[in-house]
Amino acid sequence: MKRKGLYILIALALGGVGAVHAQDNTAAGSSAPTTTPTYDDRWYIAPTVGGYYNDTDRNTNSRQFYYGIGFGRFFSPNFSLDFFGDRTKRTVDNAAGGGRWSNNVYGVAARYYFLDWTAWRPYLLGGVMGSQHLNNFDHGFDPAAEVGVGVSKTITDSSDVRVEGGYRYDWDDKSQPNKSGYGDWFLGFSIVSRIGAPPAAPAAPVAPPPPDCSKQFRNGVNLCDNKCPDLPEGTIVGPDGCPQKVVIDLRGVNFKFDRPKKGEKDISKALAEPTKDSLAVLDQAIDTLQRYPNVRATVAGYTDSVGKDAYNQSLSERRAKIVYDYLTAHGIAATRLDGPIGHGKNDPIDSNDTDAGRARNRRTELQVQQ
Repeated sequence: MKRKGLYILIALALGGVGAVHAQDNTAAGSSAPTTTPTYDDRWYIAPTVGGYYNDTDRNTNSRQFYYGIGFGRFFSPNFSLDFFGDRTKRTVDNAAGGGRWSNNVYGVAARYYFLDWTAWRPYLLGGVMGSQHLNNFDHGFDPAAEVGVGVSKTITDSSDVRVEGGYRYDWDDKSQPNKSGYGDWFLGFSIVSRIGAPPAAPAAPVAPPPPDCSKQFRNGVNLCDNKCPDLPEGTIVGPDGCPQKVVIDLRGVNFKFDRPKKGEKDISKALAEPTKDSLAVLDQAIDTLQRYPNVRATVAGYTDSVGKDAYNQSLSERRAKIVYDYLTAHGIAATRLDGPIGHGKNDPIDSNDTDAGRARNRRTELQVQQ
C-alpha cells in the first residue's frame, strides 16, 4: 500500500479522536472519559486500518494493508449498521505478469453486540458489498460478502475502539483469465467517533407537591395523618383514618322495676341506684357519638320477664324514649338516632330467675350501625 493512503487514514483517525476529545471537554468541563449507561444512537464515523491475508489464487503477495472509513449508527443497544468503503493495492507476482491490482470495496455491514454498553463487547459481523477491480483485465464491479467477529469498547461518551477479523469472499471472475472467486482473511482496527453532543440525561421525575394539610380531609381525618385515604367518605374510622368498629356500651344503665312511669321525663328518677353511675355511662356514650360524627345508632329498650307482654312492650319503649331524649338534650342530633324502639322482654342478656339477672335485663342499648 502506498504511504499516502496510510497517512490519510491515520490523519482521519487522529482527527476523529481530537473532535471527540474537544466535545468531552466542552460538555463535561473535563478530559476524563465518561460512559453512557444504555446506548447512544448518534451517527458516527469509523476510520479503519487493517491487513489482508490474501487468497493464494490471487498470485499476489500473501499480506497487504487496507484502509477505509465507515459511517453508521446504533439502532438498538445490540445492533449497529455501517455504510463503508475501503481500498487496497496488491502487487502481482512476476510469474503472473507483475504489476498492480487495485481493489475498492463499497458496502454495508451489520454488527450484533453482546454484553452491556460499557463492557468489552464481543460481536458478530456480516456484510455485503460491491468490489471494484482496477487491473489490466478488469475495471468493473463484482459482488462480495464478509463474515467475522470482533470486540468493541466504549472509551469516552463519544468514542469506541473496534478490533475485528473475518473472511471476505470476492466473486471476481475477470482479473485473471483462468481464476474465478477469491477468499481473503482480514484483520482491522477502527476508531468510532460519534457526531454531535451527547444526548442529555433523562430529567428526574418531579415529585408531586405535598397535600395541603390545612384543607384536605377524608372521613373527617386530615390527609397528612390519614393512613387509609382511599376509603369511601362516610366510613367509620379511627384517628388514623382506618376502619374502626365503634362500640357504645350502655351496660350499667339499668332501670328501677316498673320505671319510667307513663309521662315521666326525668331520667334520674327512673334509673337504678346509684343513679350517678348510670348517668356517667350515658355521658360517655354522648362523648363517643360526638367523636365519631358519622356514626348512627338505634336506641332500643328492654324489660325483664315479669308482667304481661303488652305491658312490657310499652315499658321497653318508654325506657328507649327517655334515653333518646337524654341524648338529644345533650347535643346528639336526632337525625343520627333511629328509634326509639322497644323489644319488651325479648333478647335477655342474663337470667330472669334471679333479682340480679332481672335487674340487668331492665336496660337500654345503643346499637351502632356499622
